[in-house]
Amino acid sequence: MKVNKIKTLGIILSMILILGFASCSKKSSSQSGSRATGWNVSGKKVMDNAKQTPGPGLIFVEGGTFTMGKVEDDVMHDWNNTPTQQHVQSFYMDETEVTNFMYLEYLNWIKGSFVNAGPEYENIYPGALPDTLVWRNRLGYNETMTNNYLRHPAYANYPVVGVNWVQATDFSNWRTQRVNEALLEKNGFAKKNAKTNDVDAESLFDTETYLAAPTLAYGAKNNELALKRPKGRQAIAKKGEPTTQKGLYATRSSGILLPEYRLPTEAEWEYAAAADVGQREYNTYKGQKKYPWSGSYTRSGKRQSKGDQLANFKQGNGDYGGIAGWSDDGADITQYVKFYPANDFGLYDMAGNVAEWVADVYRPIVDNEANDFNYFRGNQYTKNKIGKEGIIEVVTKENIKYDTLSNGRIVARNYPGQIVQVPVDDKETYLRQNFDKSDNTNYRDGDKLSSKYFGQTDSESETKNNSETSKMYNSPKHNISTDSLGNMVRKYDKSNKRTTLINDNVRVYKGGSWRDRSYWLDPAQRRYLPQDVATDYVGFRCAMSKVGPKFEKRKSARN
Repeated sequence: MKVNKIKTLGIILSMILILGFASCSKKSSSQSGSRATGWNVSGKKVMDNAKQTPGPGLIFVEGGTFTMGKVEDDVMHDWNNTPTQQHVQSFYMDETEVTNFMYLEYLNWIKGSFVNAGPEYENIYPGALPDTLVWRNRLGYNETMTNNYLRHPAYANYPVVGVNWVQATDFSNWRTQRVNEALLEKNGFAKKNAKTNDVDAESLFDTETYLAAPTLAYGAKNNELALKRPKGRQAIAKKGEPTTQKGLYATRSSGILLPEYRLPTEAEWEYAAAADVGQREYNTYKGQKKYPWSGSYTRSGKRQSKGDQLANFKQGNGDYGGIAGWSDDGADITQYVKFYPANDFGLYDMAGNVAEWVADVYRPIVDNEANDFNYFRGNQYTKNKIGKEGIIEVVTKENIKYDTLSNGRIVARNYPGQIVQVPVDDKETYLRQNFDKSDNTNYRDGDKLSSKYFGQTDSESETKNNSETSKMYNSPKHNISTDSLGNMVRKYDKSNKRTTLINDNVRVYKGGSWRDRSYWLDPAQRRYLPQDVATDYVGFRCAMSKVGPKFEKRKSARN
């Protein structure tokens, strides 16, 4: 008996030694050299399968396939949401709509940076202000909202309105820079509180500028602001020592900086709103949802909240909430975020409250024959402008440009500190199969080939002369100009030959609002407005692409 025990113990010890040698061999082998070259790269830190940290306010939405544009009702007979099968890559989306409090943080930053910085910047703050006059009505008294909705603390957590598509895009860009600026400070790549104490209109941070030419970031003051190094790196640069030593600046491979905040694409928004994942059984969907929640009714069927309205919408003519104290949806105009239950992705107000801007240019047809992966219409590819000395050109007060929108509002094309962008040319497009020009807004839609007059002319010159009349979309063209005294002159297009409101500057907005009937709560419904128009019922939320694996926690097919 004793001999058997000794033999067993010997066998166990032998196996432990063998496994130990194997693991050591494996470890030494992995450290001996690169799997690509065999070179010793053990001194280089590789972020292997590093996970992306979600940005502030974002919820993870795992991507997948879904039927885009499938509606249960089409009482409007728009014929603009023909069902197509699409696949959306995993991404992050704001848990709630952008609130007044969030937007006021943006306005306060703009005001502090530009208001007293000189005449070159005088149009930036007015261009960012929401249009509070959207609450006015010829036959209604709404001055309380006009004067209070944006700034009164009672409305702080209500969704911001009066913001056009251009302003929503600018907010998203601003949010990117502020979040990444804070991450650099947190990880020791920027001096503490430099983002608030040492920054003015001439020294603003921009992520892409920092990555492309870190010495030009902060208005070329980055050597003064990026002094502290992360722990474990070289010591802080001493006085008089050059500040361009290795390890001073974060790079894209550092894995610290996040991708940009942006407006979600229409496909992303609809996929996130529908949240069909809640209808999944094994590897199939158990049917199509009419609303972002299960069931065909707008009231809750759960025991604890039975009969409660699940969204904020117009219930009938002259009925924006129901009878007081009974059958009430809890709001007459907008409602504070998170008042209604979240959908199966954990996103709030994906139906009702306010409709939301998405990134896409509107077209009646979603062209799934051209693409069925991360569908988006509106790509305008650009590249960094290189100056005479071979260095990227950064926006300053000398070269900042402004655009005058069709309604007369003046907005900055780029903020100081950003890299000047120019369209891509044949150096990037020559012999490419995936794209051949910078502006792809009209790809397969509205160009010469899709013109109603294509093939009906005998000469190229005749087609060119008729280009204006042969366009698929001939929306009104209002014109704004400036007279000799600098006064803005607005000219309205009063032509009776216009047949559509669609052009390259109309954007999709999704979801129902407090002004809409329940019909519009269907995530597949789609409408459009000019990108420079603001209303009292359209807001927005931001999204961010996910880098790395599709999933955050791997699941089996039978989960």
